[in-house]
Amino acid sequence: MSVANSKSSLNVRDQVSKDEWDARVNLAAAYRLVALYGWDDLVFTHISARVPGPEHHFLINPYGWMFEEITASSLVKIDLEGRKVMPSEYDINPAGFTIHSAVHAARQDALCVMHTHTPNGVAVSAQKNGLLPISQQSMFVLSSLSYHDYEGLALNEDEKPRLVRDLGDKNFLMLRNHGLLTAAASIADAFAFMYTFEASCMIQVRAQSGGSELIPIPKPILDGIQMARNKVTRGVGPGALAWPALLRKLERLDPSFRD
Repeated sequence: MSVANSKSSLNVRDQVSKDEWDARVNLAAAYRLVALYGWDDLVFTHISARVPGPEHHFLINPYGWMFEEITASSLVKIDLEGRKVMPSEYDINPAGFTIHSAVHAARQDALCVMHTHTPNGVAVSAQKNGLLPISQQSMFVLSSLSYHDYEGLALNEDEKPRLVRDLGDKNFLMLRNHGLLTAAASIADAFAFMYTFEASCMIQVRAQSGGSELIPIPKPILDGIQMARNKVTRGVGPGALAWPALLRKLERLDPSFRD
């Protein structure tokens, strides 16, 4: 860590609450993990998280930074209109926050929103039948999945009501011809949901490439997946179990996300 980064980290940490700093560390970790797993798209796409507290303030990445560079202190704090509410030398991508602000405003439970443009996700989003029930991973996604038709680059405020309507109360949203989105009550859960979403799409693309007839999972099994998931995750969010191990993994590789 450079001296400049050290001073920046201390300055930001001194200005925010412990809860906000913890959220910053976890969100920076999520960005690093997205890069580690190869889901990033240069400096595009976003993960946003609501700052703990009564204000509707959010943390998002500084525009122009690679996900592998994101640190807790570099995250930009903004309001629902994308205006900075804390001094920062960095700007944000307004197109990215159009989608995120719509979800955050409509869903009080959506404390973290994650969006990706992975080749697997975009490939499946371009298929008329969307995600198919052909893997164990897809069952978890299909239990809470909705779709939103493509309307061009996410710059139009008029699109927000339709996006919110299409998402409804679901945790997974497939943006047609565009990519994947997860919404969750924690950063850990949003990441875990995206891990499963991406895996489901990757499995589907690989299975289809084999050219053989696919075997769909029977509907009675799909209908019972929520109960099975609660049993596997012990009644807590799916990310809660894996998140501590993921943070340990990041710390072994590069602990600077905590700066």
